[in-house]
Order: sequence, then C-alpha cells, then structure tokens
Amino acid sequence: MKKTLIIAEIAQAHDGSLGILHSYIDALAETGVDVVKFQTHIAEAESSSFEPFRVNFSYVDKTRFDYWKRMGFTEEQWAGIKAHCEEKGMEFMSSPFSVEAVELLERLQVKRYKIGSGEVSNLLMLEHIARTGKPIILSSGMSSYAELDYTIDFLKTKNAELSLLQCNTEYPTPPERVGIQAMLEMKQRYQIPVGLSDHSATLAAPLCAVSLGAEILEFHVVFDRRMFGPDAASSLEIDEVKQLVQAVRQVEVMRDTHVDKNDVERFSTAKVIFGKALAVRSNLPAGHQIKFEDLETKKPANQGIPASQFQTIIGRTLKHPLSAQSFLNFEDLVE
Repeated sequence: MKKTLIIAEIAQAHDGSLGILHSYIDALAETGVDVVKFQTHIAEAESSSFEPFRVNFSYVDKTRFDYWKRMGFTEEQWAGIKAHCEEKGMEFMSSPFSVEAVELLERLQVKRYKIGSGEVSNLLMLEHIARTGKPIILSSGMSSYAELDYTIDFLKTKNAELSLLQCNTEYPTPPERVGIQAMLEMKQRYQIPVGLSDHSATLAAPLCAVSLGAEILEFHVVFDRRMFGPDAASSLEIDEVKQLVQAVRQVEVMRDTHVDKNDVERFSTAKVIFGKALAVRSNLPAGHQIKFEDLETKKPANQGIPASQFQTIIGRTLKHPLSAQSFLNFEDLVE
C-alpha cells in the first residue's frame, strides 16, 4: 500500500515570530504529518520595491519587500528550525524563492525541494536546484499546459526526479475550482507522480484527491483561520489537520485493499440472523394451496424455507393446518 506524503505548510503563518514558528512545529508533531514546510524568503535576493502586495493585509509593512524582510530568518535560525522538525520526527522542507535561498537550503542539507506556483518559469533557479540532484515537487497553480510542458521538458533534460501538484492559486479555492480532474490529466500527460496542493481550507478536497490516487498532499496550516496573514483564510486549523491525517490513512487502506466479494464465509452467522424465511400471514387449513398473498418473511433465516425460494412454493398444498405467522417448511407441504 502506497503511503501519501502529507506536507503541512506553515509558510508565513508565523508572521516573522520565531517563537510562534516553533510552536507550530510542536503542534504539528501531534497530528501525524510527514513534512513541515516553510518558505525561505531573502528579500534582497528575490524582491524589490516594485513588488506589489498580493493581498494588502499588513498594518506593519509599507511594501512587499518590507514584508519579506520581516519574514526572514538567519541561517542559524533556519538550522534550528530544521533541527526542531527532525527532533519531532518530521521532515523539514522549504520552498526557495531565489538562488541565494537554494544555496542556504543546500547548506542545511534539505532532502528535496518544493517549487511554488510562481517559480515554475524561473528556469535559472530551477537549474540550480536540478544540479543538486535532489527530488523536485512542482506546483502547477498559475501555469498552462504549455508552460508546464516547457518546464517539465527542461527539468527532464537534467534528469530531475519530478512530482507535480495540481494547485489553484485562489485563496481560498471554491470546490468547483480545486481541479481534481486536472490532477488526473497531469498524471496521464506526464507519467510522473502527482498530488494536490490545496487552498480550499476543507477536508473534502485532500480526501477526494487521495481517493483518486494522489501521492502527495500539501496544504496551509494555521492555529485559527481568523488570524492575521495572507494565507489564514485558506488554511486548515491544527485540529483539522489531525482529523485529515487520520482520514487519509483510512482512505489509503480503502483505496488499496482488494475485497473478494465471493468470500462471504465470515458472514455466515450474520446471514442467518439478518436473513428471512417464509411464513404464512393467516391461519391456513390442511389442503390449502399456497398463494402469493399467503406469504410473509420472518427472521431468522434458519427457521423455514429461504425467502429466495418463494416462487417454488406458490401452488403447493399444505399437508396440515398452519396458524398465522408460523414459519413454512418443506415438511409442511404435500410432496
């Protein structure tokens, strides 16, 4: 049975607080997720004063550049974050948004890379990542098939180990835009592992994806959707994450376990208890010819002629009288 890789993304939910960030790691350790994911933003390397806010939510930062600056951590702090994740039995992962961020993550010796939707066409950064030889999980959110074709072909020439996530860059994503069918199309088109990067803030979307074969799940997490931040409204809360992980593991078993419908021996006792046998509805005299209207069915099944054989009884003659609601057995009938 193939286990789905479950990635819980803290992203910017820490709002620049190292203490809040570490509290997320502790909380997620109780949920059963496989990976805790962050975003490594180095403002000077990835942004400029010209970058607009996607959602102008900040009461603190005048520009997006200022926001990224406030969200950054030192390399020593990132090393501590990674160590904390691993102490709790979870893989540390972070999406880079610059070549400098890739170099930092390489020094931290990350296991693999997750590429955000906005970086799909950033071939310079992807070249740096491909040269590490580590697996790449690519998010497809804002990309057309033509754009995905181009990037995937580029990465395949580098012999990159690729996975692809269906993603819709809408926060939160309504059900009709989640695009589970697109995930299946991508599996067929590229013949690589696929999954879902979800922004719906529901359990339904990830479970639907897993039931149809998603090998990777990614979603944002937050302590409370009413919290401050650009992704809060499209995130799962910590308690929901625990419910989701448990449900995913159950769905995997349901999806991958074959049930032999001919193997019904285990139900033999239950079939007697719940099954029905034929009975007569009213007092009937000896010599009476059984009519359809005379018959009822009653439990348990081992007290009379099986209900499934009622058609063979119609027209048969009673050997002796039967009182109402009596079970009907072959011994009650004239040969």
